[in-house]
Amino acid sequence: MIDAAHLTRTLPAVVPVTLVRDVSLSIAEGEFVALTGPSGSGKSSLLYLLGLLDRPSAGTLRIRGKDTGPLDEDTRARVRLQEIGFVFQFHFLLPEFTLRENVELPMRRLARLSPAAIRHRATDLLEQLGLAGHVEKRPDQISGGQRQRVAVARALANDPPLILADEPTGSLDRKSSSQVFEILRTLSGAGGKTVVAVTHDLGLAAQTDRRLELVDGALTDPKPAPQQG
Repeated sequence: MIDAAHLTRTLPAVVPVTLVRDVSLSIAEGEFVALTGPSGSGKSSLLYLLGLLDRPSAGTLRIRGKDTGPLDEDTRARVRLQEIGFVFQFHFLLPEFTLRENVELPMRRLARLSPAAIRHRATDLLEQLGLAGHVEKRPDQISGGQRQRVAVARALANDPPLILADEPTGSLDRKSSSQVFEILRTLSGAGGKTVVAVTHDLGLAAQTDRRLELVDGALTDPKPAPQQG
């Protein structure tokens, strides 16, 4: 799914700041990988490079075998819309829209389905994530954990093979965190999605297939997922 070679991201300045330093990694289809490390270690910066939200200063990135370096901005946006689903620490749901309408947005942008099919899929995704009976509510009418499940449904709207999650449980309580991470694990297992999640919680990282740790923008020695207990 992902092949990165010597990815580096440096911010130009009087004193340049390197956010990601010479990172090489491969992530297989259907794998669930945790990115861990201290605050400021470059985890989110690396995730944004993998998700085509930022461009590397050096190195190459292939997604499903395709070199993303030469792609123009319109093509990168199209790849993000079709191939990648994003879940962030804060849900970024539009408050004036219902839950269903929020989930419909990526599908409407892609314009691959009819309006009726878009409505049906949005409703179905919300119901699969335990939100039956809430689909016509607005975000301020549900809990934080439920809002994050809506964000997961929105990430799944166009059925992307790759899900990137940046601290998806960082603003949730322990119970809601476990529920959201269990959803991500199910997506990777039975759902066949590739999931890469930034997390500071090693207990949650224990639920993944593999843990990659960053320190000062560079990968340390590859680690298996920590064992629970």
